[in-house]
Amino acid sequence: MKKSDIKKIVLAYSGGLDTSIIIPWLKENYNNPYIIAVAGSVGQGDELEGLEEKAYKTGADKFYAAELCEEMIDEVAIPSMQAGAIYEEYLMGTAFARPIIAKKLVEIAKKEGADAIAHGCTGKGNDQVRFELTIKAFAPEMTIIAPWREWSIKSREEEIDYAEAHHVPLKISRTTNYSKDKNLWHLSHEGLDLEDPWNEPQYEKKGFLEMGVSPMDAPDEPTYVTLDFEKGVPVALDGEKLSATKIVEKLNELGGKNGIGLLDIVENRLVGMKCRGVYETPGGTILYKAHETLETLCLDKLTAHKKQELSVCFAELLYNGLWFSPLRKALSAFVTETQKNVTGTVKLKLYKGNIIKAGVKSPYSLYSEQICTFGESDYDQSQATGFINLWGLPTQVQAMMEQGKLGQ
Repeated sequence: MKKSDIKKIVLAYSGGLDTSIIIPWLKENYNNPYIIAVAGSVGQGDELEGLEEKAYKTGADKFYAAELCEEMIDEVAIPSMQAGAIYEEYLMGTAFARPIIAKKLVEIAKKEGADAIAHGCTGKGNDQVRFELTIKAFAPEMTIIAPWREWSIKSREEEIDYAEAHHVPLKISRTTNYSKDKNLWHLSHEGLDLEDPWNEPQYEKKGFLEMGVSPMDAPDEPTYVTLDFEKGVPVALDGEKLSATKIVEKLNELGGKNGIGLLDIVENRLVGMKCRGVYETPGGTILYKAHETLETLCLDKLTAHKKQELSVCFAELLYNGLWFSPLRKALSAFVTETQKNVTGTVKLKLYKGNIIKAGVKSPYSLYSEQICTFGESDYDQSQATGFINLWGLPTQVQAMMEQGKLGQ
């Protein structure tokens, strides 16, 4: 659509630096349109406090607060954990939230009769793709506005200049201007001193970590946790039945105080550049480890190995914004089938940044102590002779050919 024809815009609104200045920018550059600010609540905590008032003061005409935390955990995070989806060590907290938020933006845009949907993602990042591919999946004709790809602003410092000139209140300063993304699953840190991979993250500096502490500052005594799963879904923590969302919330607290879930990586973004990020994922890291541990008992060898192979593809689809693609849905159907017997209990020991296995049991365990014991068992070891002869026959024939002994 032409700018002059766009009268009503739905904006993905977080109240952060980018979306805070986008409201006045849209008013100035799109002929004063009606702005509907939509804040997706995915577990940001106090970041949402005062957001509605701030949106209206900044120029929004309407405000929605959408509670999406359980949807993010139940519909994206848990299925991804079941798949073992990890992108270059990253447990993809940002990628979990984006398709859920974008889907809600489309729902509200259709309800309100909006002409366009706007977001504050930069032209360098992955989130622009995640938002826009989701929008295209549910509203293929919708106009999408990405100010970072239009305006003359070149840096976060210039964004702050713009905010100050337009009297937009900010919670950050020029010296604490990390680019952060927070939800119930994780917190990411990018920018400033972290842009140089040689610089060590300031884990011990007060205020740097928000979801936990450095392993160096963790208690000297370990913390034990037990997790119960039913068909691959976490259902109880330390014997208490809880929703998956509540389990993640409590694991964040337990993992955080024990220095669990810190990750410092230089990752390969979808757009082709490398980016250095520091992530805090205390609860998610514990959950992934517990689920992986239980699967060692419950999955047969061929399924486990094929699932591990497909997990890379699953992770790339999610990371690259293709959550609503046919292939991801097909892979999820496979994963769901593999989880039928992933039921049991896992015990873990948390100690100074480490997750140590402390026990696992399942009514569907494929592990047989009677068969694999080093003591006396019913297993007839002499049967291995025939197996090795058959398994090694191609190797033996190849060697005989190379030595000129085949056919003799």
